[in-house]
Amino acid sequence: MTQQPTAQPLSQPADPTARAATTHDDPANAALAVPISFDARYGAGKKRTLVLGGGGIYFVAWQVAYLNGLAKRGLRLDEAEIMVGTSAGSVVASILANGSLKRFNKQVDWISRVPALVGLLAPASNFHASQLRALDMFRDADNCRPETVRDIGYAALAAHTPTAAEMRRSTGFAIAARGWPSAALKISTVDCYTGERLIATSDSGISAIRAAAASSAVPGIFSPQPIHDRWCMDGGVSGSGTHCDVVAGAQRALIISLSASQSAPEPTMTIQPDNLKTELAALQAAGTTAYARGPHKVDMTQLMDPTAVPEALALGDEQAGQDAVELAAFWN
Repeated sequence: MTQQPTAQPLSQPADPTARAATTHDDPANAALAVPISFDARYGAGKKRTLVLGGGGIYFVAWQVAYLNGLAKRGLRLDEAEIMVGTSAGSVVASILANGSLKRFNKQVDWISRVPALVGLLAPASNFHASQLRALDMFRDADNCRPETVRDIGYAALAAHTPTAAEMRRSTGFAIAARGWPSAALKISTVDCYTGERLIATSDSGISAIRAAAASSAVPGIFSPQPIHDRWCMDGGVSGSGTHCDVVAGAQRALIISLSASQSAPEPTMTIQPDNLKTELAALQAAGTTAYARGPHKVDMTQLMDPTAVPEALALGDEQAGQDAVELAAFWN
């Protein structure tokens, strides 16, 4: 019988190698590293917060349609005092912070009729062997130990992917924002070399486009992104696809995550099947009332499929209509 890996702790232990690597960095670079900790109560003093998780181009489209559908029904989630974005959620959080939900919803609705255009935001499928090696390492990772994350990071750096600049151009097409659109926006990513969880903010001295491109840089599919003296990859390569600890201590947190309605049967991509449930319990222990939502229906094999975007848009808007009253009671 196969032995199941033990669940990983919610706190991320200090790594001496990582600390040594940042000793002489500039302050903005060093400040990027934020240990995973619910006890730190990073969201203390805030009333309403929003957490947007990852899930490929399908989940970008679903989240945009869902949040735009809620906005049409009077629910202003752009009033969140903290917006945490990871991977696909980093792109959507940046769009929301920039006040561009309606624009992007219409834009995606138009280009979804031409899959080749949606392909600007989706990867090619003819991968090199080096890409497949990194992607397989990521998919097969059943833990988030520092050495596991670093190994994935090394493979991501070695993969023959499209350039980092190409990834930023595609991300910029979606976000259409210069600089950092709001102090509320916080984007997670991971240092490929040290394995540290990083949180980019308005004080990080980079654009939201660069941060979201880093947060969305799935190992083996997209190139890691340079941020100061670091090369950074997908924020989900960390044992969490949401990073709820960033809002711990706030009064309320709305979490939009695939895991709210879909649960993997086995650990995958460094994340345990019950991770979101564990994070929600930790939020409650930190004094934060949390509400988690996700798509009622999704084919996990289509997360990177441009042809699935029209369905994602339709389902996102439909579910917004179903959830609006209950969510308004929670949010307001």
